[in-house]
Amino acid sequence: MELSTQLKKLLKLHQVEFIEAGIYRCDSHDLGLGHVFGGQVMGQALASAQQQVPAHRILHSLHAYFLRSGDESLPIVYRVENMRDGRTYSARRVEAIQKGQPIFYMTCSFKEPEKGLEHQIAMPEVLQPEALESQAVLMQPYLDKLPKHAHAFFEADAAFDMRPVEPLNLISDGQRSYRQHVWFRANGTLPTTQRRVHQYLLAYISDFNFLLAATRVHGLSLVSGKVRMATIDHAMWFHQLIDLNEWILYEVEHSFSGGGRAFVSGRMFNQQGTLVAQMTQEGMLRLKSSAVTN
Repeated sequence: MELSTQLKKLLKLHQVEFIEAGIYRCDSHDLGLGHVFGGQVMGQALASAQQQVPAHRILHSLHAYFLRSGDESLPIVYRVENMRDGRTYSARRVEAIQKGQPIFYMTCSFKEPEKGLEHQIAMPEVLQPEALESQAVLMQPYLDKLPKHAHAFFEADAAFDMRPVEPLNLISDGQRSYRQHVWFRANGTLPTTQRRVHQYLLAYISDFNFLLAATRVHGLSLVSGKVRMATIDHAMWFHQLIDLNEWILYEVEHSFSGGGRAFVSGRMFNQQGTLVAQMTQEGMLRLKSSAVTN
């Protein structure tokens, strides 16, 4: 299947420009958020780190801190530091820079393939994606309420085909749930030989709708205008090789909010029930009436 227009743009967004040893640059994309989308910075930072790691070493974890809002009108410079190359593990540290200041830090670790003891939890029992409406269809009544640049996430030509198990009403307050599920896959066929592409795209999509689980449990909608949100830190663990041409179930759970912060965790399973990745995120979550600068 041919790649959608938005998926082609997303792949181009993650093309890393070599500046000099350890220094790379990527363009930014305006999604109408008023700042750079966090998933973009994570995906590009990972793509930059991958430039300095042998191809046979596979990413297994990343840990990131978001320090400042990125300017969506400017490119981002990524500085990659080689922290260690051991017999089986490689570690890299990435700094994202705009206007001479760091906006993001990430450490990531890669390792040689290895056999070992195996165990995983079971995939939750939910409706299969073939029985669900795509988010592109579900969002049609709400597009005029969202920033124009954000429409690319919700249109038929989006980078990913997303199918919520429990559709979220982005306009009306009142829905209260601490857990949500959504199926997604690439909107077009990605080369299965380019595993690193699948990994940095997974880092990108992992940030989409993640912290929104914390607003849902309080009965607040995305465009209610009542809350301020921003990602503070994000961690991911990649358990298995990922194929984004297949359906992936993203289960998100909100376990804590308080003190102006919220914590969410997520698990991703392929359609065969294999646990392929897990992630956590902490973010700022404040009611606008009591918001202060962070």
